[in-house]
Amino acid sequence: MHLLVTGACGFVGRALIRALLESTENLRVTGLDSLTRAGSEGNRAALRALGVTLLHGDIRLASDVDALPAADWLLDCAANPSVLAGVADSTSSRQVVEHNLLGTVNLLEWCRRHSAGFLLVSTSRVYSIPPLAALPVEISGEVPAFRLRAGSALPPGVSDAGVTEEFSTAAPVSLYGATKLASEALALEYGASFGLPVRVNRCGVLAGAGQFGRADQGIVAFWINAWLRRAPLRYLGFGGTGAQVRDALHPRDLAALLARQIAAGADPSRPTLANVGGGASHAFSLAQLSAWCAGRFGFDHPVAADGTPRPLDIPWMLMDSARAAAAWSWKPAVSLGEIFEETAAHAEAHPGWLELSRG
Repeated sequence: MHLLVTGACGFVGRALIRALLESTENLRVTGLDSLTRAGSEGNRAALRALGVTLLHGDIRLASDVDALPAADWLLDCAANPSVLAGVADSTSSRQVVEHNLLGTVNLLEWCRRHSAGFLLVSTSRVYSIPPLAALPVEISGEVPAFRLRAGSALPPGVSDAGVTEEFSTAAPVSLYGATKLASEALALEYGASFGLPVRVNRCGVLAGAGQFGRADQGIVAFWINAWLRRAPLRYLGFGGTGAQVRDALHPRDLAALLARQIAAGADPSRPTLANVGGGASHAFSLAQLSAWCAGRFGFDHPVAADGTPRPLDIPWMLMDSARAAAAWSWKPAVSLGEIFEETAAHAEAHPGWLELSRG
């Protein structure tokens, strides 16, 4: 089987390719990447060592996509993955749309021409921000961490297990979330219109060794590397407590699900869209991550508190992956502690990683 992977030289692309090659027999992989992100060149060398054919190109350019070879499946990992993209960073709003939506159109047209299946790595950020920001939460534990307030009325699609696919996707969801939500809809329409197998996987926080560490994308790698290097850290929003909670998932676990989706092909009994996250067993607050870092590295590190609210922030977000679990007999195998430890070991082995991956 021939698999084409876009965004191949990013953290997620590289990790998924490696895991799929290890678990799938007779798999041939071609990767596409624009190589604009710092750290991409190192990943390109590693993938070439695995026998991956790598092509330089930009999914925003139809001519680049049209020139790609035929394949059985396309795995789309190419995106600007920051919720701040086009709003509070150096990326323009038009660039976000071009990267995350128009690029998807080009890829779906390629799938149509080659009758290829489409696997989209989407995001939890397609869910509506106002009801998430308004969830009734309280701080629990000696180390601050938000939890849903017991006995409180909750909106449809959310429980202690996390947010389900039924939760609202009404705007605002951020420019990033809107482009991914539109990409999901287009992918499903192309699948229905042209008989293509399409699977949309809404992922939460993906983390592990080799992740490019930035505060807006790659928070686990950023935090652990910054702690080790004694670089400045801040708790932003929510009173500066560091109580905001997310769940983490290792790309190897996502790869295990993708392998099952590929093997099932166009089986209509399987869902076309599902949440994929670590869930409650992989939940952590920034304050808890700080406590882990202090124990792992053997020293405390001051974290500044800036409680100023930010418009796109949410206090608590876990992914309820029950649909994926039921449909694909899937659950995460890499524990939260293993994710943190793997990231810390990589940080120790790569002293310049924080500076490299910030670019």
